[in-house]
Amino acid sequence: MTQIHCAALLFDLDGVLINSTPAVARVWRRWAIEHGFNPEEVVARAHGRPSLTTVREYLPHADHEAENREVERREIEDLEGVVPLPGALDLLASLPADRWTIVTSCTRPLAEVRIRAAGLPLPKKLITSNDIVRGKPHPEPYLKGASILGFSPEECIVLEDVPAGVRAGKAAGAKVIAFKTTVQESVLREAGADWILNNCADLHLLDRKPNLKLELTEA
Repeated sequence: MTQIHCAALLFDLDGVLINSTPAVARVWRRWAIEHGFNPEEVVARAHGRPSLTTVREYLPHADHEAENREVERREIEDLEGVVPLPGALDLLASLPADRWTIVTSCTRPLAEVRIRAAGLPLPKKLITSNDIVRGKPHPEPYLKGASILGFSPEECIVLEDVPAGVRAGKAAGAKVIAFKTTVQESVLREAGADWILNNCADLHLLDRKPNLKLELTEA
């Protein structure tokens, strides 16, 4: 068991709090086939990043906004299998409402639909791809996530599941807990994760004042 302290927690959404991987894979696989791209490659690159980034990379001369709206529409409609990951509901319920938020590469409409579909509490403030200019692995999402809670990134702990998110958290100046829900442990370590757990069930709140005191069971 390891005990750590922080002012606040900044959660990624997909692969950290909810399992949306099947839905993400279905949507991007279909999109890739329609446009003549390798489905496995597109799905792997799309995970954990703003969808607009993926669209721009694969279709540099297309109407990016129109393509992205279509991807978003399909993702909002496909909620089959979108469920909370182990320990997510219990962990969020134990945290003070002003000491955590979600920082996701989803658009705001998609994030809110998935949060509700999984039965998670909707944070008072959250950061989505609609709130940033540069997505993960750039630090901007987590810099803004810490800011809306009123803390510096150095006071926060980021919770992620993919290298782009881990690198974003580290670049922002935060410590990072990575979950083995999406990629292999070695990939997360290479990205710079400070701790690696299986999922939220390995993380427990021990005390909330003056800072959050957490106990974690490393994988």
